[in-house]
Formats: sequence, structure tokens, C-alpha cells
Amino acid sequence: MGKLFKTNFSTAVIVLIPACIGINYIGKLFAQLLKLPLWLDCIGTCIGAILGGPIIGGICGAANNLIYGFTTGDNITLVYALTSLFIGISVGIMARLGFMESFPKAMLTACVGGLAAVVVSTPLNIMYWGGQTGNVWGDAVFAATQAAGLPVWIGSLLDELVVDVPDKLITGIIVYLIVSKLPQKLTTLYDANAVIESLD
Repeated sequence: MGKLFKTNFSTAVIVLIPACIGINYIGKLFAQLLKLPLWLDCIGTCIGAILGGPIIGGICGAANNLIYGFTTGDNITLVYALTSLFIGISVGIMARLGFMESFPKAMLTACVGGLAAVVVSTPLNIMYWGGQTGNVWGDAVFAATQAAGLPVWIGSLLDELVVDVPDKLITGIIVYLIVSKLPQKLTTLYDANAVIESLD
């Protein structure tokens, strides 16, 4: 268990964190400006989790929500810092277990990240927004479930599923394409077991 969460706070990793937060910020802003039915706010979180491990992924995810929320006045984003934290941790664990070594495994990792988002976000949606997500596609599903007389928690769960799983699959494809093309000389900088003897 200790190896899964081992974190190397090297210079490369410290620089990686704000870079990943920036990628998240731009992705979320892009999705909101274009009114896309997706979030696109955890690409950087996943990159950070894969390269730096679960702790770094969690930091990137939670920090992005807090920074975005405070700088844009989007209080909804602040609430979901917990969701982003768990997405980063879950993707980081999967990566440490070897589930980013092939495209099919990367898609499984993306699904795990999506399910983590669903599990954490559904209670938050019920607690703060009556079960809705604020996403056009998801809330249409929620409205249909309520019209059919289903319990709020089922409607909210399905609301999250139809948004988060496709969003994380698209994110997973983007992240896999990026990470798989990174040169080994770069990725070894983030190896938690690496010992850098010289900076020359």
C-alpha cells in the first residue's frame, strides 16, 4: 500500500503541479464557454496522477477546483473539490497498478475515475442542488427519472453517470495520447523511486 502512495516531491514534480492545474483550468473554461455537455476539467489531474502518483493527482484536482472557484466566483466548483481529489487519487492508484500501459487499460482507468466522480458527486448533488448536476444532458435524465416517479437518489446517480463516464472516457483518450508520447527521459523525472544524483 505504501508503494502506491509513495510521492517524490522533486523539482520536476513541484513544477508539474501548477502545469496540471493550468491544463484543468483551461479545459473547464473551454467547456463552459462553448457550453459543452462535458466538464473537461480533469485532464491535468489525470496527467499529474499518472506521472506523480495518487497524492499529486489529488492535489492537482482539488487545487484546480479551489482556484477556479475563487477566481471566477463559481461557488459550485468549490463544492466539488472533494470529487476532483478522489478522481486524482483513483487514477493515480490505477496508474501505479499498471493500468496506463495500454489503451484498453487506460480506458478502464478512465471508467474508474468516472465512477469515483459519480460516487462522490451524487451525495453532493442531492445535498446542495436537489439531485441535479447543472449539466444539460444529465439534468434531462434527472427530469425524466423524476417524471417517472423514481427516487431522487436514483435520478441523481443516473444524472452523474451519463455525464461523468463519457467525460472521463474522452479525458482518458486525451491523457493516454499525451502520456504515451512523452519521452522516457521526461517520465523518469517523476519516478518516485528514482534518485537523482546530479542536475548537470
